[in-house]
Amino acid sequence: MPKRVIVIGSGIIGASIAWHLAKGGAEVAVVEADQPGGVATRASWAWINASWGNPEPYFRLRIRSMAHWHKMQSEIPSLAINWCGGLIWDLAPAELDAYAAERAQWGQPLRKVGRGEIHAIEPKLKQVPDEGYFAPGEGMLEPLATAQVLLGAARALGAEVLTETPVKWLAEEHGRVVGVMTDVGVIHADEVVVAAGAGSAQLLDSVGLSFRMNAPAGLLSHSKPAPKLVNGLVMTPGLHIRQTAEGRIVAGTDFAGADPEGNAEALAADLQAKVEAMVEGAEGLGLDFFTVGYRPTPADGFSAIGRPHSKNGLYLVVTHSGVTLAAALGLFAAQELLTGQRDPLLATFSPDRPTLT
Repeated sequence: MPKRVIVIGSGIIGASIAWHLAKGGAEVAVVEADQPGGVATRASWAWINASWGNPEPYFRLRIRSMAHWHKMQSEIPSLAINWCGGLIWDLAPAELDAYAAERAQWGQPLRKVGRGEIHAIEPKLKQVPDEGYFAPGEGMLEPLATAQVLLGAARALGAEVLTETPVKWLAEEHGRVVGVMTDVGVIHADEVVVAAGAGSAQLLDSVGLSFRMNAPAGLLSHSKPAPKLVNGLVMTPGLHIRQTAEGRIVAGTDFAGADPEGNAEALAADLQAKVEAMVEGAEGLGLDFFTVGYRPTPADGFSAIGRPHSKNGLYLVVTHSGVTLAAALGLFAAQELLTGQRDPLLATFSPDRPTLT
């Protein structure tokens, strides 16, 4: 008999877990309170990277996930990832040099680029420094579309996707999680994966488990569609930008988005004005819309993956780097659930570590 697994959440992480589980032979049901693609995924800047400032174990996890995205692309032809590389100069020069030296030590060389090469990579930028760094292996994707592709691929392998089906609480019998309570009653399973983003702590609380996490807001502005103006990812002090497949330039004060601080419209307009000041051809483009996402973040800032308090029938995946990490976390979660083998890269990411409970 195949193992029956419920995945709560259809964002990019839940969708990846569902596909990997279905590929591994599990009987999978994805349960989503909203529409396919979840909530946080829709509002992601969607940068696949390892060059953000992380300790080495988190860096290794991100590098592994980047490699697995490439493998998934070869297996799911409709999975569109643009491995465009990223330009970085959002730190002071000395900090940026130290950061690049550390990455080189760890095996991810960043290429130092001068003004001329920056203009060659991004010819439409009006404001560039004398020096920056280029991360050639990084990429971007369209987050909602990617989650939907993964859900479609899981469906093709037999997975069921239940949308507009909020989970009220986790169902438990004799200390084991046996399913989820919904408006239509309990849906039973051998295993339940909580990949519900900002709602994860509340679901754990329903079976008496404490989990410390935050969900900070992040605002991104989206311009009206334009012809190709930005080739890849551009990280500058106070402004990170990329251009989507639809032609919109997405901007935040950094990759995580800005805190709207009660005045989201004004902040979005200010970001759009900065885009138009920075990118030749964007003048007068105008703001199309903005998004405010809530980034599910364990209290110490690092991923939480595994069985919280060794609770039978329950598996937790919560992280703020969902777009980068979805590939590897889907693989590792499916492997642990179906074979009992835990990948060594997850050694420091137990959900039971003292900083989270």
